[in-house]
Amino acid sequence: MITAEMVKELRTLTGAGMMDCKKALVETGGDKKKALTLLREKGLASAAKRAGRVAAQGVVDAYIHLGGKVGVLLEVNCETDFVARNDEFKSFVRDICLQVAATNPLYLEREDVPAAVVEEEKEILRNQALREGKPEKIVEKIISGRIEKYYQENCLLEQPFVKDDKKTIQELLTENRAKIGENIIIRRFARFEIGENPEATS
Repeated sequence: MITAEMVKELRTLTGAGMMDCKKALVETGGDKKKALTLLREKGLASAAKRAGRVAAQGVVDAYIHLGGKVGVLLEVNCETDFVARNDEFKSFVRDICLQVAATNPLYLEREDVPAAVVEEEKEILRNQALREGKPEKIVEKIISGRIEKYYQENCLLEQPFVKDDKKTIQELLTENRAKIGENIIIRRFARFEIGENPEATS
């Protein structure tokens, strides 16, 4: 039996409508985890439609961490000024600032990683695998797996969310597109840390 409490809990977790939550629970026989997955899949579909829409509004936010030791500047775009002032949108932007401060991603997405960097990384990984005594025939498979890990560690959209490592930043972005009802784009970010590049001179 699907209770009102189950529906309410799922709605709190997903931000989806009450009827959508009830329907998902009915379809999955009351299994909360499966219902959550189902709603995410439906959210992905609706968010994918929004992803093509123009996002020319938004905010530039600044976040200072560790008593001024780390700072982040972040631009996130949306479609309307109304959403740019929305508390849910602002909360999402703040979460991304926190993510950048905590994990120090080098790139926004894997497409931003220069080909030369990928090739250099592959060469390092190839040499590591051979030094570890791995057979030549499985070295390429090992490199492929480790390159994926490199992307997950260094590309913001592929990183696990610091507040919930069961979802990636891309999944968090997709959820917020579905919840807020507009295309949202993480445009760019910069992270500064005291003493990060002491040899540089102006």
